[in-house]
Amino acid sequence: MTWRKGGLIYVPDGTLAWAKAGAQLPTAELINPDVIRVYYVSKDREGFGRIGSVDLDARSPNRVLAVVPEPVLDLGELGAFDDSGVAPSTLVRVGSQRFLYYQGFQRSERVPYLTFTGLAIADTNSGGFKKVSRVPIMDRTDEEPFIRSTCSILCESGLWKMWYVSTVKWTKDENGLHYICVIRYATSGDGLCWQTHPHICLEPDFQDEYAVGRPSVIRDRDGYRMWYSIRSFRRLYVIGYAESEDGIHWQRNDAAAGVEKSSDGWDSEMVCYPFVVDINGERVMFYNGNGRGITGFGYAVLVR
Repeated sequence: MTWRKGGLIYVPDGTLAWAKAGAQLPTAELINPDVIRVYYVSKDREGFGRIGSVDLDARSPNRVLAVVPEPVLDLGELGAFDDSGVAPSTLVRVGSQRFLYYQGFQRSERVPYLTFTGLAIADTNSGGFKKVSRVPIMDRTDEEPFIRSTCSILCESGLWKMWYVSTVKWTKDENGLHYICVIRYATSGDGLCWQTHPHICLEPDFQDEYAVGRPSVIRDRDGYRMWYSIRSFRRLYVIGYAESEDGIHWQRNDAAAGVEKSSDGWDSEMVCYPFVVDINGERVMFYNGNGRGITGFGYAVLVR
């Protein structure tokens, strides 16, 4: 698998009070054949993240058509699960509605944060997103009490399928404080109430890796494909790849991911947080580079 990089697309210039640092977790939707809208999270001076958006030329994605000056989604109220930050995960169209699934961050004392999945819905392309609840739609459980977020969702024949990040535990050792993250699978009949499957889809190799995350799933005729981020102790973020016939049991083939860090520039240290989408007959990956998105986001196009 070979991707042709198109370069850096966007990073905030620092003039907006809510968007002083980075453009992380690019999440794209095709508004019409001419316009791609990409949602991202940027942080203010205190490190609180809000979701913004930019519109891109669908035929030349590195051409920015518009930057929305206000956040698409803001912080939750004090004490809520999203009072310390919101970040986009994926967007699903349901008739005239658009479901924006997002991560809600809440800072913690002994670990940096907890994150769970929230949902905001907009009725039209121009309508604003409104949170459906002050609590997560994917909240903590006894089996998953730490993190359940950063999801990818497909709707197939009335069944909603979600792949998401779950933290097994936080641990402190000679490598410092870090989490152990896997990718799990859940299903729903309405996109609101979810049932988690007991099988773990992907997990770190535990030799050097300690987390896999930010899954992006596409279904082709021959099965499912997933791109995701890998965290390890000996190197910075890289992008991995896996395939599945049923969406539940996955085979890793990270060597086939096809997107590596560049020799210099904005993504010369790492590549991470992929979001893959088919646009006008081309498969496009939006992703972050150095500093996990501090340098902004760019894109690559699959060479078929």
